[in-house]
Amino acid sequence: MAPTPAPETGVQRTVLPNGLTVLSEFYPGVRSVALGAWVRAASVHEAREVMGVSHMLEHLVFKGTERRSAHQLALSLEALGGSLDAYTSREHTSYQARVLDEHLPQAADVMCDLMFRPLLRAEDLKLERKVVLEEISMMEDTPDDLVFELHNEALWGQHPMGYSILGTRDTVAGMTLDTLRTLHARAYHPSHVVVSASGNVTHERLLAVLADAGWADLARGDDRPMIERDAATTPPSARHTEREGAQSHIVLGSATVAHRDPRRYALMLVDTLLGGGMSSRLFQKVREERGLAYSVYTFQSFHALAGSHGVYVGTAPETHAEALAAVRDELRRVADEGIPGDELAQGKQQLKGQIVLGLESSSARMFRAASVELYREPFRPLDEVLRCIDAIDVEAARAVCGEYFQPDQQTVVSLGPAIG
Repeated sequence: MAPTPAPETGVQRTVLPNGLTVLSEFYPGVRSVALGAWVRAASVHEAREVMGVSHMLEHLVFKGTERRSAHQLALSLEALGGSLDAYTSREHTSYQARVLDEHLPQAADVMCDLMFRPLLRAEDLKLERKVVLEEISMMEDTPDDLVFELHNEALWGQHPMGYSILGTRDTVAGMTLDTLRTLHARAYHPSHVVVSASGNVTHERLLAVLADAGWADLARGDDRPMIERDAATTPPSARHTEREGAQSHIVLGSATVAHRDPRRYALMLVDTLLGGGMSSRLFQKVREERGLAYSVYTFQSFHALAGSHGVYVGTAPETHAEALAAVRDELRRVADEGIPGDELAQGKQQLKGQIVLGLESSSARMFRAASVELYREPFRPLDEVLRCIDAIDVEAARAVCGEYFQPDQQTVVSLGPAIG
């Protein structure tokens, strides 16, 4: 007999008097806790002349606090077998820890310390500027990363959605300590922060741990929302950037819907069938039947105000045009014909399986809980999400196919040797 899965406990939410939003989901059967804090400040809120400042600040807070050196911060959770990390996205800057349940107090204390009490010293900026410039160099030396940067810029144009999260060499070189301190003073306040935890922790214990670590005592600060412009894209275009290499890297994509739009699930389903694995249409047509690529896949991202999706394919320079035409043909077929019912049913099983397997970790559940607040959506238990996917019919799939998959609506960017 198959074991019966434990029912989901759901997400619990508390807003502290200082404005800090705390969410948690008890996830039985594990001995760990994933703890994360999301600051509502990132590249989409930046001015072009200081592009990359959110990412630089994320680096700089790890260089030392009033109580801990950089080495002590690095050792604090690693010495316990846990981990401490951070990342900057287009909309949020996130700090995350994963520890044994017994070490949650240490994780909460360290995260509060580095986020709200960093030293932000000139000598640290001088050193970390070189580190970020190396990070930019690493991205530029990785063509299948760089082509996505180029496509994002082409798709969104002058809008901050098109900015590089890392910044440019010029903006990073010109970044000042005052700029970083101004951003920290403006955004790193409880009212701009969402804390989320999942694993072997109850909501009551999480609140108590955060209080002991000083989160509840933080001053509310400037709680005005960060400035965010409505998303706007450029007209579809095609551009090629020449550089030496053995491959042409091609990205086709367009803007889609925001994270809270119910059509998101239909888009995910169509993208899964189009390029979500070895059984997908593009993998079979482009790689298996025609041998035009080793790597071909679809991608999508959804944000508060807009989303995007597209196709990546890496191919030899001499087959650039053929591979691009093959992808366009499949996009046109999907846009004109939609997805037949039997294929749609198979795709639903695939997508549901991916979602269920993806949530079998405390870190994934931590992020899902945070998304409730970050995207201002109601919490949907897993069974409800699966029902949303089951409810996608042929007409719903055809509607998103016709609106978002037309090949002449895609912005096309390629990177590699000269093409004919």
